[in-house]
Amino acid sequence: MGDRRRSRRLAAVLAVTALGFGAAACGAGSDSAGSGDPNTLEVWTRSNPDPAATYERVFTAFTKKTGIKIDYQPVINFDQQLQSRASTKDLPDVMINDTALMGSYQRQGLLKPIDRASITGGDQITDKTWSSTVGVDGKHYGIPYSRQAQTLMIRTDWLKKLGLEAPTTWQEMLSVAKAFATRDPDGDGKADTYGMVVPGSAQNGYAAWWGASFLWQGGAQIIEPDGKGTYTPAMDSTAAVQTVTWLKDNLFCGDNAVIQPGAVTAITGTATNFQDGNAGMYLTGPYNIATYDTTLGKDKYEVVPAPAGPASGDVLADGENIYFGAKTGKTKQEQALAAFLISPQGQKLAMTGKNQPVVRIPVNSTLDAAKVRGDARWSVVQKAYEDASEQFPNAPDFAPIKQDTADALNSIFTYCGGDVRSQLKELNETLAGDLKDQDLLK
Repeated sequence: MGDRRRSRRLAAVLAVTALGFGAAACGAGSDSAGSGDPNTLEVWTRSNPDPAATYERVFTAFTKKTGIKIDYQPVINFDQQLQSRASTKDLPDVMINDTALMGSYQRQGLLKPIDRASITGGDQITDKTWSSTVGVDGKHYGIPYSRQAQTLMIRTDWLKKLGLEAPTTWQEMLSVAKAFATRDPDGDGKADTYGMVVPGSAQNGYAAWWGASFLWQGGAQIIEPDGKGTYTPAMDSTAAVQTVTWLKDNLFCGDNAVIQPGAVTAITGTATNFQDGNAGMYLTGPYNIATYDTTLGKDKYEVVPAPAGPASGDVLADGENIYFGAKTGKTKQEQALAAFLISPQGQKLAMTGKNQPVVRIPVNSTLDAAKVRGDARWSVVQKAYEDASEQFPNAPDFAPIKQDTADALNSIFTYCGGDVRSQLKELNETLAGDLKDQDLLK
């Protein structure tokens, strides 16, 4: 627990460093921006070269339409660079980054509040999607840009060979996973296949990111809001204990473990067994579809709803928001960019083309992802987001909560002899500390 508390203190130091930005920036003119040109917006995204090429195409279309120039900077080490810029009171004008980071950015004073009515086309975004941009003070601090929900990628050729069907419940999923791991679905005569891919590392909170869907499906929550702006840690509930125990006993531990070797140290970048062709299922995000079509082959797998647990079939939904840096001088230009990005034209551009799409499920409710892409599999993803998904609480700074949850889950899944109930009770105490640090503990 000491390491977790130290990580929270480090986060608090970073927050204090940045908190001065909001007040100091309010008196600054646009010349404090990365670009002094009032008709140029400095825009950051956290992107590798391939999705950055998609953003370039979107921003070029925006400039052609409006005359407003974009100084676009794809930043891989986004949070580190953002803290550096915050310390010099010189934030980008616009940032596009994860929805789950909003609480952290807002708490640090890095964001400008948003009036929904000021964004043209904002009425074409559903209230559910807008809700993920509301801070602890009830104000909006971002504009939704892209959403996604997890679905199950599964090898249909393996199902056919073994005479099986895609699972719809946890128990069916476990049975299929065992068959994939033991019945030689690739027909090479070797015991070299695995039932399911799991990015179970504690690094960057992956174990919590992957495990959240199972927690919700089992009827558990990580933290629960009380409706009055505060929260209660909930990882010591009976549902949480039962869910985590089921995962430990059936997927990670014992002679019948059905996941890939090294799952407890795997992140999404190294958990490549599905695309490599030696694992049969992967609960993951839809951004992998294009990759799997190329590496595995579109004819070898399908996208299906996640198998339901005892309580529900809910899966993790996340995505990206458009954030305005906490400074003044370019509000109209920022609003114009946001309006273009959420418009049907802007969303379609970001969903199509030869490079990796940067909009998965459109936030513009007039669009259908499957029709835009000409790919019926995206209707599965869109339906999961609309009808069977939950998001991490966005108003708190969820980063330390997710990381502490991942640390605990990873430890439970790594050391199979531990007592799950006592380990989750300890996690709950740590989560209480995270909430207390933010003055959000009930």
